[in-house]
Amino acid sequence: MNIGDGGITVSYEPAPDEVARAFFHGLRRQLAVTYTVVVAFLIGATIFCFAVGQAWVGAALLVSTVAAPLGSAWWLRLRLRKMLAFLCVPTTMRLTAEGYECRTDKSTTTMRWSMFSSVVTTGEFWLFFLNKQPAAFLPKSAFDAGQQAQIAGFLAAREPAKTR
Repeated sequence: MNIGDGGITVSYEPAPDEVARAFFHGLRRQLAVTYTVVVAFLIGATIFCFAVGQAWVGAALLVSTVAAPLGSAWWLRLRLRKMLAFLCVPTTMRLTAEGYECRTDKSTTTMRWSMFSSVVTTGEFWLFFLNKQPAAFLPKSAFDAGQQAQIAGFLAAREPAKTR
């Protein structure tokens, strides 16, 4: 079945870790800026502390410089896994030439392709963004190889959604 000829429909139940990975990957660009600012501040504070003779404070800040990004990434994945657990239910995804639909027994989300500002393709997902914010994802494992090829071709041909 082709996206343009009635669509592609699959039933799938995403795992909590899968949902967390998808949204963490979607947030990674925003987190990179935050991590850069925090690490730059901690490095500056570390240099200052060593310069004024507060070596133990400088050493603690140096450890924090390494631990902060690692710890916050772990914490965020844990929070995303808990916050997005409602997505880990049997789901029917339907892709048509007009848009994307995600249906569970408690909700239905329908979005037209034109709503998405960009599409990022990873080895595991297609991530859909609205104004640089992750909005939805399609796990590639939910689709067979033929469907994946159809989806990849369709998304690559989409304008204005840019596939990266």
